[in-house]
Amino acid sequence: MNSLDDDAKLKSLLARLHAQSAAQEEGIIRWARATLPRPGTVLSDAQEAEFDRFFVDKLVALEPEKATFCYALCRALQARRIVEAGTSYGVSTLYLAAAVRDNGGGTVIATEYEPEKAKKARAHFAEAGLSQFIDLREGDLRETLKTIEGPVDFLLMDIWTPMARPTLERVVPHMRKGAIVVADNVNTFRKDYEEYFDFLTDPANGFITRTLPFDGGLEMSVKIA
Repeated sequence: MNSLDDDAKLKSLLARLHAQSAAQEEGIIRWARATLPRPGTVLSDAQEAEFDRFFVDKLVALEPEKATFCYALCRALQARRIVEAGTSYGVSTLYLAAAVRDNGGGTVIATEYEPEKAKKARAHFAEAGLSQFIDLREGDLRETLKTIEGPVDFLLMDIWTPMARPTLERVVPHMRKGAIVVADNVNTFRKDYEEYFDFLTDPANGFITRTLPFDGGLEMSVKIA
């Protein structure tokens, strides 16, 4: 089964959510240009608070071609345990959960800090009929990912960059050989991902990593040791 083609209810929901996310993009770009400092600059507490307020109702969903690529990778891996850092409204989570279901079952451990976004995400999971495949954990992922049962096959990183390396540090010890990590917008925020790349390129951590030519850069890293 290929849920992305065969599940009409899921296709309709994903189309609606992607359209909603796309409609917000222009406003996000205008706001970012007018408000945020140059890339690589550490935000002040006031700027972080403003950032959180602005994005509280924004989907910021992974683009369809990237999400479909992640679905395909998870099918190829026969992934049964997936971790997603940064769930938001649950758009990319639906692709991951569909892959798990199509692989015969398993769990997507999803993370979200904002309670309202988590509430919306759960509603989308229920609408798609995929709730049983998703363990959505609310709060700071440095706490919610302290416990990960079983080997992890795939990790999706679509989160505020300061949390990227802490996520790796919690999830990688549970990843099996051959598991894959995907991170979004690594070219757009290359400087901000510096600590993330330091981890991946350290031979002690056992990864080979390449930046793929998706819009903004998509990093694909394979655990080879």
